Amino acid sequence: MFSFIIWLIIGGLAGYFAGQFMGARRPYGIPGDVGLGIVGSIVGGWLLSLIGFSGSGIIATMITAFLGATLLIWGARKLKKV
Repeated sequence: MFSFIIWLIIGGLAGYFAGQFMGARRPYGIPGDVGLGIVGSIVGGWLLSLIGFSGSGIIATMITAFLGATLLIWGARKLKKV
């Protein structure tokens, strides 16, 4: 249970930082970026495992979540634009 809470916190932070990295335009707002960060941590882990990268620890998890969140925020913004 504790690791799940830590995972949510890391995913939320990664989503927030990815939203800041992607720029000021926020069609879903900060809560949307945080939510996409949580989902992005799953997507990032899955995508990096497909190409053979894996890591353990807080730093590796944060980088993975940040990459996944950035990808999802970018995709969500492209879909919102259409």
